[in-house]
Amino acid sequence: MNRLFAPSRHTYLRAVRASAWYDLVLTAGFATPWTYVLIHDALNSLGDALGLGVLPAVDPTQTLYANLMGSVVVVWALLRIVKPLPVHGLFDGVARTLFSVWFAYALAQGATRILWAFLVVEVAWGVVQLLPWWRTQRANLLDGPVGPSAARPLGAEGR
Repeated sequence: MNRLFAPSRHTYLRAVRASAWYDLVLTAGFATPWTYVLIHDALNSLGDALGLGVLPAVDPTQTLYANLMGSVVVVWALLRIVKPLPVHGLFDGVARTLFSVWFAYALAQGATRILWAFLVVEVAWGVVQLLPWWRTQRANLLDGPVGPSAARPLGAEGR
């Protein structure tokens, strides 16, 4: 990635790290079968108490997918906590866009409305992490090429 197109402000990296902490706290419980059952029960209780519906009963396949998702998100969150880079925010924003689409799809198919809370947070973190990229990209496109490579003619990269 060209650094000219990457938001590198300290505040942006703090947002990348903050979104990682959110992910770690929220998804750590999905990473093991034992903790997933606890999370599942807690979400069911909350959904039932608020009248938003409950999740399907726990089964081994659902647990496997929850554990796979939880494990990958925990590792991805730890990377962004330990070594946050602007490009991590870009990729996380893209992943959040995909997650948001799948949450919306599940809701449209009649899934428990407790997913609305997750959807709202995914969209918010996605905007926080993608908007600076979009602004930087747009500004650079409007301003034209900048920096040393702008002065070189095409094909003169190696000279």
